[in-house]
Order: sequence, then structure tokens, then C-alpha cells
Amino acid sequence: MAYSDFSLQKVKTEFNLVIEENLDLFPEVQPILPSELLTLTLKETIPLISAINTEKARSELIIAPILLEVRRQLNYQISLFSGIDFNVQPQKGLSGFCDFILTKSIEQYFISSPVVTIVEAKNENIKVGLGQCAAEMVAAQIFNQQESNEIKTIYGAVTTGVAWKFLQLEGETLFIDLSDYYIKEVTKILAILSFTFANNS
Repeated sequence: MAYSDFSLQKVKTEFNLVIEENLDLFPEVQPILPSELLTLTLKETIPLISAINTEKARSELIIAPILLEVRRQLNYQISLFSGIDFNVQPQKGLSGFCDFILTKSIEQYFISSPVVTIVEAKNENIKVGLGQCAAEMVAAQIFNQQESNEIKTIYGAVTTGVAWKFLQLEGETLFIDLSDYYIKEVTKILAILSFTFANNS
């Protein structure tokens, strides 16, 4: 069993989570303007995505550039991992590859302090990706506890590149943001991703 085998219901049952899904998690987050580099990149890649319409294209041409922008905005004080093997508790199914992980560390050769896990929605179905993302968030929480990292909150996102749904794990409560965010709101997406680190400082 791996992260991708989890449904939201299975994560809730296996790890005794309480799910809250009627809150706006980021009402006071102020938009962050993208750099000229990201603006030009998205201007070029968004039409390509519409034409190519594959998961690989969305990952490489939209998701990765946005995450790299967050790393730049935070002055390279975080690390970005893509397609990384993250085995925390294989006996409980908390193992396998993660699409993206952002960590509160400048160490790039290994994961040391995960804060955000990001799942690329398969078949552009965000709802199906929620279980996988939640499982990765639980794994990140356990990892941080084992490493004595004082990270109180784990964040997650499920995205098609064009649409983003954010999650938050505190203790045994999993919050699923009421709102969806779209690429035209990239200033808000950047702000939320940056906020996840400010909230764990």
C-alpha cells in the first residue's frame, strides 16, 4: 500500500482524523505579486497546457514554476523536492513517491523538515487526490515528530496546475479549505504557499 491508495475516508478511519471542510482557511492572506519571470512563464505555458493537456505538462510547466517562485520569494530558505521517495511508516501505508514536498530547510540532498505536500490531481480530479494528500500530510507530521521538529501545522495542496485546493493538518484535525483557487489568482496561490512557512516560524 502507498499514499496513492488512500481515499479521504480511509485516511480518516486509519488515523482517527476529524475532518472540517466548511472554513475559509486563508481569509487574511495578502496577495503576493509574481516575479516577471513567473509572469512570462505562465503567459507562455498556460496556452500550452490547454493544448497538450497531460499530467506531465501540467507538472513541469505550471506547478513546478510556481513552487520555484515560492522558493525565490522566500530567499531560498526552503527546499523543493519533486518525485521524492518518502517512506515514513510503510507498515501503515505511509510510503511511496510524493509529487512535491516543500521543507523548512535549505538542505536539498535529503528531506529534513517537511511543511507542505503537494499532490498533482490525477485525471484533473482534485477530489480523488484529497486522500493521497492527507496521507502524505500525516506522514509529514509523524516524520517531524520523530525528528523533534517543532512544526505545529502541516499544509497540503491538490492541484491540476490550473486549480488548487489547500488542506491543513493540526493534531488530529484535517481542515479542507472551503475555497478553490485558480491560476488567474496566482497572487493568492503564492501568498498561501508562502504563508505556510510564515505560520511555522
